[in-house]
Amino acid sequence: MNSLNLPPYAIKIAEQDGRRMIFDFLRRKFVALTPEEWVRQHFVHFLTDHKDYPAGLMANEVELKIGDKRLRCDSILYNKEMKPQMIIEYKAPHITLTQKVFNQITAYNLLLRVDYLIVSNGLQHICCRMDYAHNTYHFLPEIPNYKSL
Repeated sequence: MNSLNLPPYAIKIAEQDGRRMIFDFLRRKFVALTPEEWVRQHFVHFLTDHKDYPAGLMANEVELKIGDKRLRCDSILYNKEMKPQMIIEYKAPHITLTQKVFNQITAYNLLLRVDYLIVSNGLQHICCRMDYAHNTYHFLPEIPNYKSL
């Protein structure tokens, strides 16, 4: 897998039915090792190990429903009242972070109305804080520590 612009961690990889799997400690199971999953696992460990985000307030692959349509958020951070506070969208390292990626995460945010949106392809990470009072958002220079949210 690609080298990422994220700190390393103790990766657990296994093989099941001829497929490479990576351990997702939030879901507590091995999942298919795809380029996007490689980014997700590194990013979640970055948040918990280096930015002090509580693992107990995070979830991967969260399903949302709009009528008959089902959407899936890559990761969500909840606040202590279990209200969504941050949506994180991952792309494979070869995918450029474009307006189309932001359109996807903002569609999720129409339902969740969170304070922060992050997109990452493992090489580039973009974080913005929503400003609902002024119907805009502000890009942040870095991913904030949990205590500063």
